[in-house]
Amino acid sequence: MNRFDLTGEIAVVIGGTGSLGGAIAEGLGEAGAEVFVLGRHRQRGEERVANIVAKGGKGAFLEADATDRSGLESVRDRLIPGNGTPSILINAAGGNDPRVTVTEDNPFENISPESWRNNLALNLEGGALFPCQVFGAAMVSAGKGSIVNIASVSAHLPLSRVVTYSAAKSAVLNLTNFLAREWAAKGVRVNSITPGFFPAEQNRRLLFQSDGSPTERAASILRHTPMGRFGTSEELVGAALFLASSRASGFVTGTDIRVDGGFLSQTI
Repeated sequence: MNRFDLTGEIAVVIGGTGSLGGAIAEGLGEAGAEVFVLGRHRQRGEERVANIVAKGGKGAFLEADATDRSGLESVRDRLIPGNGTPSILINAAGGNDPRVTVTEDNPFENISPESWRNNLALNLEGGALFPCQVFGAAMVSAGKGSIVNIASVSAHLPLSRVVTYSAAKSAVLNLTNFLAREWAAKGVRVNSITPGFFPAEQNRRLLFQSDGSPTERAASILRHTPMGRFGTSEELVGAALFLASSRASGFVTGTDIRVDGGFLSQTI
């Protein structure tokens, strides 16, 4: 038995237009799942789907804003009648906003309430709450499913500068554990993955200079990472497949898997 075979499973990847969510979407497709990539960027989404299909998988792009609950409900109501209830939900929407990045020119006390709320909405409401309410509820009704929320090392220990992002991701971990308890007896497992540092759209400007050389922040991160390097998006796929597959992780819920090169194990 191939415990990672997802043939016959229907997967929804919210934020599948991004680097990390997109890699997970492709990995699910390669494992046999029919993958629906949800996001705001149609071109990126269709490129991901094309990659899935080129590797022999099945998939489609559905345009959606994760922070719009009614929009997610509309997508769900279009998807389920023709395809069935999703059995896998990956919540990978999120990112940091420069307006809430703490710097000398933008100290913590100057962060506007609007910017704070907007970044919380993206990372907490869009990154976990609304998708779980909309698609998770459908899974509960069907009596089965696996939800994987994408957290962050900053959820465990707040990183400098990205205070709103850290607060939101910390809440994602708490929500993951809450739902794991609430839905365990209803056949739905809820877990999370904590990525370390993976160069992606939202953090590239913090890690690299315009000429491609690492910033001082990047150097500090690498000094704090025992493996001494950044991760690649493909290195998240194995953890996602494990948590998505009921044959591989059927007794696993409320668990956070760290894929961080040892970052959170490092002290001095």
